[in-house]
Amino acid sequence: MRLLVTGAAGMLGHDVVAAAEVAGHDVTALARRDLDITDAAAVRAALGSAAAESVVNCAAWTDVDGAETAEEAATAVNGEGAGIVAGEARDAGVHLVHVSSDYVFDGRARAPYVESDPTSPLSAYGRSKLAGERAVDPERAAIVRAAWLFGVNGPNFVATMLRLASERDEVTVVDDQIGCPTYTGHLAWALVSLAERRTTGILHATAPTRCSWYEFAREIFLRAGVECAVRRGRSADLGRPAPRPAFSVLGTEHVADAPRLPSWQEGLTAYLETTRVIR
Repeated sequence: MRLLVTGAAGMLGHDVVAAAEVAGHDVTALARRDLDITDAAAVRAALGSAAAESVVNCAAWTDVDGAETAEEAATAVNGEGAGIVAGEARDAGVHLVHVSSDYVFDGRARAPYVESDPTSPLSAYGRSKLAGERAVDPERAAIVRAAWLFGVNGPNFVATMLRLASERDEVTVVDDQIGCPTYTGHLAWALVSLAERRTTGILHATAPTRCSWYEFAREIFLRAGVECAVRRGRSADLGRPAPRPAFSVLGTEHVADAPRLPSWQEGLTAYLETTRVIR
């Protein structure tokens, strides 16, 4: 398969390229500096040059807090840009896998969100990602909602915790946000599989087990052999510009099509082994 990956220099995009190459596909990897997805002519040319059969759109504005004061810019990429990629792919007969987010939900649920649950984003970032979903036709493309991503090729919660542990004896981590930490190395294989099968529709793809950020931090230190106390904190005390969903657990009502990923514990082990942190 000839596969085009946008946002290829990002944490997820890097792993998608690696997974696709291991799977034997002919991959064209375009970073932001190579392709501006808000430029329709550039997207059209990239699809043609790559002779792509499928495209995985990992290009995104990912600064959640920054989007609060730059919503127009975030939406230009996450909303309008996603629509341009979708439109050009449709016109060229190219299958699309588009990556969305748990932030399209408000986090007030008590049970895992499934694909048909009503969306109600709390933040500018969430609204920008929802705009992207609405710009992509799920009858022609796969829209994949992911959550709590961590990987070795970009800033992430695991790296932040390990850095803080090297600087201090204790950290405070919120325990009032629940989600499913998802290793990008695992998600990448799922996205490539969806491209191979030319799957369509809205699908949820996260690790199947849940935890709080507090619980995640404790497990990081335990598995890395790091001595650092973890104190419970509250989201309200952080004073961050963008509100976060308190409950970001994603389930699925499309068991046959939705990717099945390993647990976040397996993802954490893979991350630590790859970065040679495990003792």
